[in-house]
This record gives sequence, C-alpha cells and structure tokens, in this order.
Amino acid sequence: MSDDEGLLSYLSLRRWRQRPPSVAVIRLQGVIAPAAGFRATLSLAGLATTLHRAFNLKGIRAVALQINSPGGSPVQSALIAARIRQLASEKHLPVYAFVEDVAASGGYWLACAADEIYADANSIVGSIGVISSSFGLEDFIARHGIHRRVYTSGEHKGMLDPFLPENPDDVARLKTMQAEIHENFKSEVRARRGRKLKGEDGELFSGAFWTGARAKEMGLVDGLGDLRSIMRLHFGPRVSLKLIGAQRGWLRRRFMRNQAPDFDLTAASPVAASLAEGVLAAIEERAWWGRYGL
Repeated sequence: MSDDEGLLSYLSLRRWRQRPPSVAVIRLQGVIAPAAGFRATLSLAGLATTLHRAFNLKGIRAVALQINSPGGSPVQSALIAARIRQLASEKHLPVYAFVEDVAASGGYWLACAADEIYADANSIVGSIGVISSSFGLEDFIARHGIHRRVYTSGEHKGMLDPFLPENPDDVARLKTMQAEIHENFKSEVRARRGRKLKGEDGELFSGAFWTGARAKEMGLVDGLGDLRSIMRLHFGPRVSLKLIGAQRGWLRRRFMRNQAPDFDLTAASPVAASLAEGVLAAIEERAWWGRYGL
C-alpha cells in the first residue's frame, strides 16, 4: 500500500469513527388487533417490514420503541414481542421502550420486549390482565318482536351470543380461557422483568394500572424520562435518532390522498357493510382508550 493510499484509508477510518451513533426508532401506537383494511391497528402483519428495516439499518447501536397503546389482542401482542426479541438476538442489539400516554395490557406486553423500559411520570402503565366484553341484547330484541334463530352443529358453537340469554356454563368456559391467557401474560412479564419486579403478585398481576412514577417503584419500568434524553445518556449528545415508518403501497397512498365518494349507508352493499364495520371498530377503539381516561 502506498503512502497516499494509507493516508486515505486512515482518514476514511477516522471519519467513520467520528460519525454520531445512531438509534432506530419505531412508533407502536394504537390498539393491538389483526390487520383489517385501512384501520390503524398494531399487528405483526402490519409491523413485520418496519421491524425488519429498523433492525437491519446499517450502523445502528440500538432500537427504541415509542409505545402508546391501550392493548388489544393477546395473540398479536405476543407475536410482535416475539419478533422483536428474535431480531434483537439475531442482530445483537439492545432494545429500549419509551411509554408515552399509555402502555397497558397488550401495550405493556410490547414494552416487555425491550431490555429497558422508561416512562413519563404521568404515563399509564400496567393492566396485566385479560378482559372480554360484550352486550346482552336479548331483552331489547324481545321488546321489538325480534326472534333470534341460531342453528349449530356443536354444543358450544353459539357460545356467548349477545342476542341469547347468558349461559353460566359458557361464562365458566370463557373464564377458564382467560385464566390461561393471563398465566401466559404473567409468565412473559416475569421472564422479561425478573428480579426487577417489586411487590406481591396479587397486586402486580391484578389488572390494575398505575402512573409511570408508581410503576418505577414497582419495577414495571426502569426509569423516568423521554426517548431523546435517555438515548443521549446512553450514547452521547450527538446520538442520531432515525424514525423508521411503515412503507405505504401505491393503493394505500392513493386511497389516503383522495376524498372518499358519498355512499348510501342504507344500501345493502359490501361498501355500506364495510363502512358500518368501520364505525363499530372506531367505537370499540375509542372504548379501549377511554378505559384509561384518554
């Protein structure tokens, strides 16, 4: 190697060493549910590409999760958390979680995928439990002369139909399933938080939720602080935070850009049904956030 080549190599290495450390940032915001149309939900299908891009970003030192979720599907929560842990192990990268307004139920499950969890003193954290909700509409349809007809080929196929009287056996069966899911949730929290947890299981896993300050005392989070401040403490004041967003396909971009036409909601069409489902989904999502006063 000539002297000139050696000098160029030295200068190139010096510039590389002087580059500020980078951290990939992923926003996990919304209710956790299977991907459906254009609904803004968190699911493995919707996040897989974003997670892959974040963990494969060249030269990063860590991955940060910005979490703002009231929870949702335990299956999708487990799948997303498992994928994060798989990628972190493969790429040998630390993962940090930052709770914004809320990381409750499945939202906290996602936070536990991180090696360290931080929150604002006023964040809502916890709700380590399982919930199912429905309506009892049998009296309503009876008052309006509506008769429910259900035909099944299995004894429990019509279990918990909201238009039929509640069956105690069905409720007991549901509670058994909830208990199994709750145990899986508790096992995940114990595995990820370990000896950091402080307090009795009866309190930690009761389904209650707390402020970020109280969650820190209980070992549910490691500290209080925001993403930028904590990442500066870990990687220095020159740290570069690189937000990794979901890539939108051509059809989705076109749909979001154009105004939707007027539809006849009274028409018995797939479009009307889809819009009605969207309204119900929005109400359900609003209920998830409202559970935590948000």
